[in-house]
Amino acid sequence: MTKVALLAAGVGNRLDPSGQAPPKALLRFAGRSLLQRHLEILGSFGLGDVTIVVGHQATAIERELAALGAGERVRTLFNPDYRASSLLSLRMLRDVLRAGQPVLYMDADVLYDRRLLERLLRAPHDDCILIDRDIDPDDEWLDVRLRAGRIVAFDKGVRLEDYDVRAEWVGFARFSAGAAARLATAIDGYVERGRVDVSYEAPLRDVILETPRFGTADATGLPWIEIDFPEDLRRAQREILPRLVGLPRTEL
Repeated sequence: MTKVALLAAGVGNRLDPSGQAPPKALLRFAGRSLLQRHLEILGSFGLGDVTIVVGHQATAIERELAALGAGERVRTLFNPDYRASSLLSLRMLRDVLRAGQPVLYMDADVLYDRRLLERLLRAPHDDCILIDRDIDPDDEWLDVRLRAGRIVAFDKGVRLEDYDVRAEWVGFARFSAGAAARLATAIDGYVERGRVDVSYEAPLRDVILETPRFGTADATGLPWIEIDFPEDLRRAQREILPRLVGLPRTEL
């Protein structure tokens, strides 16, 4: 059985510099929070073992889960150092990553069409990231580059020129049990070396690049957006939301 891990601990300072806004996972679109949308889409694929790392206004996320009646299928892990490092939030998932089961990792601040997740889950690779080749590069996006079908770069500010395909990471990944365990070890390595200043993507990059058959699933052409800035929120409402395929009505 696949375990699901969501990261929803951040303050979202780029969206609201005051730091007082609710967690981005509680942003609402057409009456549903991002969190509710995640759980409904996951439920439509039979995925019910969900762990969410929380931090900023964790009680607000707990209240939303209670209102959704999701308590039995979702557990939360609180990172008391959520302001210090996203890597420390990711580290909260180490027991999930070492549970000996495949893990579906998801950023919680993404508004997306359920067909994106379908493409990731149906990809033929045991280890796989979801990418979009329809790119508009900026300083914030995570650059993925492929050469002969193999991932050769996964980072921000990539300088590599020898590649066949350039794409953006959507923020979702599927790990086999073995790769998930290696990710937990990679995270611990950064923390033990005192490198908590790195982004949470750093250990992901290490495991992805060290796994020769780490594959990709292509979400190009499907609507999605990661919400980091006010303009992302406006685009989500104006452009992305109207294009989403209707969510199935499922019991949470």
